[in-house]
Amino acid sequence: MNTITQKAPSTFLVIVAFATVYVVWGSTYFFIQMAIHGIPAMLMGAIRFIAAGALMLAWCKFKGDKLWVKRDVINAAVSGILLLAVGNGIVIWVEQALPSAMVAIMVSVNPIWFVVLDKRNWRENLKSTATVSGLVIGFAGVLLLFGEQLMGSFSGPQDSAKLIGMILLVVGPIGWASGSLFSKYKGSSSPSRVTVAWQMLIAGFVFLPAAAAHGEFAKFDAAQVPAQAWFALLYLILFGSIAAFTAYVWLLSVRPATQVSTHAYVNPVIAVLLGVLFANEHISWLQAGGLFIILISVLLINLAKYKKPAAVPKSPKEEKLDLNNLKCEAI
Repeated sequence: MNTITQKAPSTFLVIVAFATVYVVWGSTYFFIQMAIHGIPAMLMGAIRFIAAGALMLAWCKFKGDKLWVKRDVINAAVSGILLLAVGNGIVIWVEQALPSAMVAIMVSVNPIWFVVLDKRNWRENLKSTATVSGLVIGFAGVLLLFGEQLMGSFSGPQDSAKLIGMILLVVGPIGWASGSLFSKYKGSSSPSRVTVAWQMLIAGFVFLPAAAAHGEFAKFDAAQVPAQAWFALLYLILFGSIAAFTAYVWLLSVRPATQVSTHAYVNPVIAVLLGVLFANEHISWLQAGGLFIILISVLLINLAKYKKPAAVPKSPKEEKLDLNNLKCEAI
């Protein structure tokens, strides 16, 4: 049997991809809030992902990629709907009724669902004291980071919109983790940029019936949308969707899913820091402690992955799966 040599991804590209996902997605809370103050929520999601997907497909065509591979498009549709229409769609919807602290809590539980749903790696993840400790400590850090805001939100009167939002917060992380794992393990014969393009385009069209069901087309008047809402939407298309989501899908193909999911702990940190630097928001010592604890949790989760022993020889079936994943390439 011929020996298959796997080319490891560039360390520099991995670092850049992680930095993009950490920083850009940390800023999207602010820009989503800005955008939905001028554009109805589900319609904003539709415009964002349809525009981003169409731009990506045009770029893929320019690069000479084969755009239509039926199996790959179907897999992209499933993962895209779970990731973007369910996971990100709930973030957009919930930000209308709940404070950003509650939305950050939703995102922070994503790594826990990765461990719960990633059956292939149960033995490895649950045996790793560092991984399990990092997950628990990271979640505790987010609770500490937003503890003051959470106490304030629960102390006030509860309305039906907030109750529905809290229920959705249970569903969103499950959709995101499920879509991420489906994308990782199904693999693709197409470059990751093609997969990302179809994921965004198909998810964008799923937002349209949701917008229609809530009468958003009748409410929308493009002439009345403030300039800052259009700017926020442009940022979400170019950076939140095209740049960061492409980096995320590529990372899933080359790094362990549990490690990639650490963005859920770092994004709230970035959100707080941006608020302090650019919106004159105050950060307390309690919140500063939460930031420090979150960074420690990410270190623990990553440490477990870098201390893995040398890989054992793989079966032909496993080698084939790995090769399919390695065919994914960044823009």
